Amino acid sequence: MRNSDSNTGPASDGLAQALNELGAHWGWFIALGAVLLALGFIGFAYVFAATLVSVIFIGTLMLIGGVGQLIHAWRVKHLAGFLFWTASGLLYAGAGVLALVNPVAGASVLTLLLGATLIAVGALRLWIWFNNRGQRGWLWLALSGAITLATGILIAALWPGNSLWLLGLILSIDLLFQGWSTLLLGLALRQRRG
Repeated sequence: MRNSDSNTGPASDGLAQALNELGAHWGWFIALGAVLLALGFIGFAYVFAATLVSVIFIGTLMLIGGVGQLIHAWRVKHLAGFLFWTASGLLYAGAGVLALVNPVAGASVLTLLLGATLIAVGALRLWIWFNNRGQRGWLWLALSGAITLATGILIAALWPGNSLWLLGLILSIDLLFQGWSTLLLGLALRQRRG
């Protein structure tokens, strides 16, 4: 009978080798974690600026995506989807330009879209739970759906006043969580090396 606690075998050898390779760079993980933490705290201090940076970043990605879709549409113009790809590319590029030209308006639109998305996802989770409520463990899906729906409603109810700080707050929280997890990973790798 094989002992399940043993660390023998090709999979565990590969994992040990990967951890050893990562462990050699533990300092980079700690440094990256510290930088991300610092950026998260800066984001908290300057939430409005963090919101504008988020909107400019998203707007740039949307503009690039829209141009890519337009290029795709014109390269395959003989296909039936030419009008769809062209319209999609124009909408994406237009939204990207709007976000870059007027980041405050872009923040307002993105905040409203975030609220609407959370409302839709929360309602969908509750609907899925309702249709499967007799199954064991599905109460967690109901709780998740209720929290997501309530968050979306709260964002929509406070709109547009929250659009100047909400995206920056979310970015700052994300940076803090990434920073802590990366820093703790680096410390764990350092401790593993001995």
